[in-house]
Amino acid sequence: MVDFLKRKAEPVPCVFIDDLVVRRELGDGKIEEVAWSDLVEVQIVTTDKGPFVDDVFFLLVGRDGTGVCVPQGAPGSETLLERLQKLPNFDNGEVIRAMGSSENARFVCWKKG
Repeated sequence: MVDFLKRKAEPVPCVFIDDLVVRRELGDGKIEEVAWSDLVEVQIVTTDKGPFVDDVFFLLVGRDGTGVCVPQGAPGSETLLERLQKLPNFDNGEVIRAMGSSENARFVCWKKG
């Protein structure tokens, strides 16, 4: 049997979004999760590492300081921005600034009022 067929498949990190939570299951079995009701801040973090590695991340911060870091384009994250834009006073201008950034930077798009 060919060696690569014997190898155990690595789990792919996935994002799950529903009406209650945003959850990211990491490849190592760890889980990051924040309930929408606990969300206090949304940031977009950019790095200077792109374009061949992830360089845009959505950081969803919960009231206890924990949260979820979602790479742009992660499997399951397709509806995340659309859902975030429904938050009251979400700043789309910051999203535009973040998407144009090629530097290490943070853009606060929303804070709970």
